Amino acid sequence: MLLCAGCSPEPPGQDGPFAGQEVDWRTCYDGRQVGELAGWGADPDWLETLECGTVTVPLDHDRPDGTVVDIALIRAPATGPAEERLGSLVLNPGGPGVSGIEMLDFPFFGDDVRAAFDLVSFDPRGVGESGGFACGDVYVMDDALRRVADTDPADLTDVELRPLEDAARRYAESCTETVGEEFLAHLGTVNVVRDLDVIRDALGDERLSFVGYSYGTHIGALYAEMFPRRTRALVLDGAVETELSNAGIALDQVAAYQNTWDMFVAHCTAEVERCPFAGPASGGGNGSDARMGELMAGLDRDPAEAEGVPVDGDTLLRMIGMELYHEESWDYLAELLAALDAGDGEGTARRLGELYGNTFGKYKDVDPEDVDPRAEHQDANAVFTAVNCADRADPDDVAAYRDAADRADVLSPLFGPELVWEQLPCAYWPESEEAPTGFTAPDAPPIVVIGTVGDPATPYAWAEELAGQLETGVLVTYEGAGHTLYGKGRSDCVDGPVDAYLLTGEAPRPGLTCPRT
Repeated sequence: MLLCAGCSPEPPGQDGPFAGQEVDWRTCYDGRQVGELAGWGADPDWLETLECGTVTVPLDHDRPDGTVVDIALIRAPATGPAEERLGSLVLNPGGPGVSGIEMLDFPFFGDDVRAAFDLVSFDPRGVGESGGFACGDVYVMDDALRRVADTDPADLTDVELRPLEDAARRYAESCTETVGEEFLAHLGTVNVVRDLDVIRDALGDERLSFVGYSYGTHIGALYAEMFPRRTRALVLDGAVETELSNAGIALDQVAAYQNTWDMFVAHCTAEVERCPFAGPASGGGNGSDARMGELMAGLDRDPAEAEGVPVDGDTLLRMIGMELYHEESWDYLAELLAALDAGDGEGTARRLGELYGNTFGKYKDVDPEDVDPRAEHQDANAVFTAVNCADRADPDDVAAYRDAADRADVLSPLFGPELVWEQLPCAYWPESEEAPTGFTAPDAPPIVVIGTVGDPATPYAWAEELAGQLETGVLVTYEGAGHTLYGKGRSDCVDGPVDAYLLTGEAPRPGLTCPRT
């Protein structure tokens, strides 16, 4: 078992100069902000209950007298009687780079959990209100990617790859110059976990109760390894793999996207009239991929429009990739593709508008002149890249990425090489403290790992792997599709036993498998 370098034996409680902080909670949103968020679908009554605060952590936990970072917190106070409350339930929405502050703009979980726990979330270091930053130019990377998109990766020459190499190197160098090598070196998950223990202490909880989605499962699992005696209950939904390089992660995700796409095609052909993948010429397997390629090529020749934005084939595929996260929207997605296949311009435009709104969220009803969604996208992309590059050991030879891209193209010509090429900045990233690998958390209480068979972003095999790796891991399987589901009202079969675990500490029965709903 490999433990993190420099870690000392776990003390009985948080110690040092950052122990014993008290959070100065205040109302999060004024009336204007409540109105704006309500316009995006949030419940004003819920928003008015939310409280915000900060805790302070050292940038380098081995140098507590150096630079500090303020970590932004948000809380929805427990609704039950004070004598029945169980403390705080800390949440992380995933990412890396996703704001935990924005996560709590909408309610999570059932009444029993919300009665027993203060729901608390936070922006991890480098995210949003906790020192969030923008660096590099992801659109230069996008342009370089487009130049190689139509070429088999194995056929790309060194000369043809040079613009992509240069763009990735400039991206990494820009981030180092903009943010500083020291800051980038301390953005990894091992330091987020140390921050989380400071948060637990400031909340007044002797032991941590935590729900982590996607990347948040890495945070939770590593916390159990580093601080087992301070762990109470952990729910890890949509487990990430912790051993592979970023290119290896991308390869697994390409296969998972293809698997979920195949599940969607099967749903489309079985449930939706005029599904473009029905029939022997295009139904299933490579046939559906080829038919989708034809629909995308048609949009490249004659783009449609959504919310005033041209939609070509690549833009549509990005939208589809996001909708594969949401099994409940598959009928709508199938109807869009049926309208596109039938040449129904009005139906295509109407449904594309809704899909564009789902994909780009809060910008749906905002005047493009008032906000540039590209700026926020670059911010999230920068943190995503910085944390992933910090956490993992990556090759520095472009040939390794070309080989991985070639394998991705074989796994899925539809979703293929781009996910691999996007990892190339890690080849030029500055040295950092990598997250530990091989951890098993043998001294932690039972830990619940939730895996979805048709998860396009965190393959089900990763949940099986993490549950098996953790000595106290208990796997709960959902047989449907989509990316994460606990606490979102999608499966009573999952929510009920996991609610009971958080409330009592009793884990679900081993091997619990829940049918698609």
